[in-house]
Amino acid sequence: MNKEIGMLRFQLRNMTTYGGRANSVFKVLLSVDPNASVDTDSATREVRVESSATKSDLLATLKDAGCPAERCPGF
Repeated sequence: MNKEIGMLRFQLRNMTTYGGRANSVFKVLLSVDPNASVDTDSATREVRVESSATKSDLLATLKDAGCPAERCPGF
């Protein structure tokens, strides 16, 4: 059974710290779902992910990688 793909938005409060490491955030998220679509925006400190992975799996992976995130309200 295939999981449904959904759009999730996360905010990384210290995204400016990771601004030069957006590629690292990208790779971390792809480690959970290699087919995910990931877009980072340092100006808004947001990461948008289209993935079949669960919100909790993505958040846990970001936290474990030292990039703690919160789900954006409404998403």
